[in-house]
Amino acid sequence: MTTTYLESKPRYEILDGLRGVAALIVVAFHLFETYSRGPVYQTLNHGYLAVDFFFVLSGFVIGYAYDDRWNSMSLKDFFKRRLVRLHPMVIMGTLIGGALFYFSESPAFSHIMQTPLWQVLFVMLLGCMMIPTPPSWDIRGWGETNSLNGPAWSLMWEYVANILYALFIRRFSKVALGIFVLLTAYLTVDIALNIDTFGLLANRSYAAYTFIGGWSITPDQMYIGATRLLYPFFAGLLLSRINKLIQIKRGFWWCSLFIAIILVMPRIGGETNMWMNGMYEAVCVLMLFPLIVATGAGSRVTGTRSVAVCKFFGEISYPLYITHYPLIYMQTGWARNHPSAPLGVHIFVGISVFFLSIAIAYASLKLYDEPVREWLKRIFLMKTKRR
Repeated sequence: MTTTYLESKPRYEILDGLRGVAALIVVAFHLFETYSRGPVYQTLNHGYLAVDFFFVLSGFVIGYAYDDRWNSMSLKDFFKRRLVRLHPMVIMGTLIGGALFYFSESPAFSHIMQTPLWQVLFVMLLGCMMIPTPPSWDIRGWGETNSLNGPAWSLMWEYVANILYALFIRRFSKVALGIFVLLTAYLTVDIALNIDTFGLLANRSYAAYTFIGGWSITPDQMYIGATRLLYPFFAGLLLSRINKLIQIKRGFWWCSLFIAIILVMPRIGGETNMWMNGMYEAVCVLMLFPLIVATGAGSRVTGTRSVAVCKFFGEISYPLYITHYPLIYMQTGWARNHPSAPLGVHIFVGISVFFLSIAIAYASLKLYDEPVREWLKRIFLMKTKRR
C-alpha cells in the first residue's frame, strides 16, 4: 500500500506577492475609512477594488491549478481541497471577531450592547460554517452577512465561484467561456455607470458609480456581489486558458506600482461628474486588472530580495485580509468614542492597528493555518493505492 497526494503545482510567485500588496492596501483603506465622510471623500479612494482584483487572481489560479486535473480528480476531491485551503482562516477570522465583539461598542455600532452573548455565539457558529445572516439577524448594525467579520462576504462569493466552476463552467470551451465573460462584462458596466437595467440600484445613491457593495443579503447587494464576482473571476479563468501572458523585467515591482496607483487613486469627477468615476472603475475591472495579472503571471521574480518579499506577502495575504477587520471595528469604535483625542493619538492608534493586523495574520498563519491545513490534508486528501 502507498499513500499519494495530488501535489500543488508550482506557484506564480509574483501573483502571490501582488495579492499581499493589495491586502496591505485594503487594511490601510479600512483604517482611513473610519474617518471618511463618504465614498467621494475617502482617502485611498479605490481600495475596495482590491476585492475585484482578488477575484481575477483567484479565477486565473483556479484555471491554472485545476483545469487539466479533472481526469484524476473528482468533484468531491476538488471541494475538499478548496475547503482545506480556505476554510480554516474563515473560522479563525470569525472567532477573532467574536472574541473582540463587545470591545468595539460605540455609537457607530448601534446593536452591540443590545446583543446577548448567546446571540453572538450563534452568529459565530453560522460564520464558522460560512452561512450568511440576513439583515434581520444583524448584531452589529451594518447589515453584513457576517457581523463578526465583514470581509467574509467576499469569501462567500469565492465559494460560489468555486461551485459554479466545478459543476458547470469548467466544461465550457474557450469560446463559450468568452461569451459568458462578455455577458457578465455588461453587468459590470451596468453597475459602474449606474444604468440599473434590473431596477435594483435605486437605493445606493451613496455609492452610485462605484463597485462598493456586495456584503448583505438584500436584492441590490446580492446583485452587486454577484456582478463583482462573475466577470473578474471568470475573466481570470479565461486568461489562464488563453495563456497569452506578458513578460517584463522587474515584473513584481512594476505590477505592484500599478495596482497601488489604481487602488489609491483619488475620486474621479467628484460629486458633479460621478459617471467619470464609474468609467474609471469599469476600465480597471474590465481591462487593467486582467492586464496586471497577465503581466504578473508572465514575468519572473529575480533577486533574493524580490523572492523574499513575494513569498512573505503571498503568505500573509489571505490571513491578513480575513483577520484584520475585527481590529478595524475596534479602531472605529475607539475613534467614535474619542472624537476630541489629539490627531497624534489617532495616528498612533491607526499605525498600531496596521502593524498589529500584520502580526496577528502572521501568527495565525504559522501557529494555526499551516498546521491545521497539514493535518486536514493527511486526514482528507491523502489517497491510498495498492501496489
